[in-house]
Amino acid sequence: MATKGTVGVIGLGIMGGSFAQNLAAAGWRVIGYDLDSKRRRALAKAGIETLDGATAVAAEATTIITSLPSPRALHDTAKAIIAAKAGARVVIEASTFGLEDKLKAERVLAKAGHTMLDCPVSGTGAQARVKDIIIYASGDPKAIRKVRPLLADISRATHDLGAFGNGSRMKYVANLLVAINNVASAEAMVLGMKAGLDPSVIFEMISNGAGNSRVFELRAPMMVKNDYSDVTMKCSVWQKDMNVIGAFAKKMRVPTPLFSATLPVYAAALKSGHAEDDTAAVCAVLEAKANVKRRKAR
Repeated sequence: MATKGTVGVIGLGIMGGSFAQNLAAAGWRVIGYDLDSKRRRALAKAGIETLDGATAVAAEATTIITSLPSPRALHDTAKAIIAAKAGARVVIEASTFGLEDKLKAERVLAKAGHTMLDCPVSGTGAQARVKDIIIYASGDPKAIRKVRPLLADISRATHDLGAFGNGSRMKYVANLLVAINNVASAEAMVLGMKAGLDPSVIFEMISNGAGNSRVFELRAPMMVKNDYSDVTMKCSVWQKDMNVIGAFAKKMRVPTPLFSATLPVYAAALKSGHAEDDTAAVCAVLEAKANVKRRKAR
């Protein structure tokens, strides 16, 4: 069966796994790799061809998407791509890291003849599953034009923001708002519940009123159910993003009073056993502080 082409996905977590499955559904041959053997097995069951390393992926795929958990993973992946000793590759880097880490990887890959694009994503894992995400692309404009058809099969829209690094800068701004809106959503839910309102009613009224936000729409349903196991962004991974935003704002010498106010709430979520839960679990943190007692479901 003819395909649109071969694309590699390195990092098959919540985001990368969604990229791989959406690309396969859209007619691409997808080859993937993840350090976690459980993730490889899960994606293989979903019909994704998984290989035994990033070097093997780079040997076959001229276009590669990386969605990785840490800067170290990015640098190790860059080395693995170079080790393939293949022709020029376009690497679409979709993770959220500090700009210096991305620039370092970009320089290493460029020296070996490859083109890296800085393409972080705006949206949650749940949105990625249904292609309801925005891609902040930055870097070589010709390479961005070349990969637009591929990006169109995993996203709602792709925006070319110009010079390499502007994608990450835009992502920091967007994530700052996500951090605030998520805690604000939890704060509002807890206030309403403590006042005796049913959480499902709170969700319905807010989602149809002036206080609504995309973050509220995505995270408040978990808060209503008091169930944070259907993860779109782990609290432990989000902590990495929070550190990146904080460092960037400090470097820019921009005060962030609201963002800073959310830091202890996310830290409390980690300390109270929610590291592997969705970040909507900040609601549970605030419920405990407010001594909210939910009514048992009938």
